Amino acid sequence: MQVATIQLAAENDPGANRDRAGSRIRAAADAGADLVVLPELWPVGYFAFDAYADAAEPVPGPTTEQLGAVADKHSIALHGGSILERDGEDLYNTSLLFGPEGELLATYRKMHLFGYDSEEATRLTAGSEVCTVETDLATVGLTTCYDLRFPSLYRSLVDAGVELILVTSAWPRERLDHWHLFTRTRAVENQAFLVAANLTGSIRGVDLAGESVVVDPWGVERANAGTGVRTAHAQIDIEEVRETRESFPALADRQL
Repeated sequence: MQVATIQLAAENDPGANRDRAGSRIRAAADAGADLVVLPELWPVGYFAFDAYADAAEPVPGPTTEQLGAVADKHSIALHGGSILERDGEDLYNTSLLFGPEGELLATYRKMHLFGYDSEEATRLTAGSEVCTVETDLATVGLTTCYDLRFPSLYRSLVDAGVELILVTSAWPRERLDHWHLFTRTRAVENQAFLVAANLTGSIRGVDLAGESVVVDPWGVERANAGTGVRTAHAQIDIEEVRETRESFPALADRQL
């Protein structure tokens, strides 16, 4: 299958961001993508903390309806990145996965909220559920940005049968080396494909890293979007996950 990771600019302009995302999704679908992945909190921009409350919406809600319609129109699997979800008095950083008929297959509330130089941990509520979902493409696991620093979450996904890990992110440029370290490590240690979509540009004085990637089960980057508003495409075969795990059975050799 062909995967496309869409790198959007981190701008606090929800209307323009939605237009740009829709255009990029259409272009990726026209280029043959079977699966499209968007970045973290792309409608408002991750570091626009003072806009969180006003941007929050229920799930299902307007954004899920919009993204579901796009997935249905283009017959693609769509990871809609993450949005700000309102559930009663609580706000969550919630990822969305849609099937090719526009159905909402899964949601994931970010478990590890970022507190270092960020207001996410004080403004939002942490999720508590690991998210795996069977799709026609693969067994998929959803994670978000800071989650990359917590290997036990990814081990839980693999123990649940995950072959393809999707990461939505707003990773800063000052820690770009860590971005590549963790995306490659999480893929190779779990012998899974990993597709990560990151924001680019600058918002509220923070430069975002870009460099959205597709990483194979051996930790090799199959695609890298570089900087700027771009889309990275890669052709992958989920059978490679099974072949890697059989030929180099590190997962089977675990003692803990």
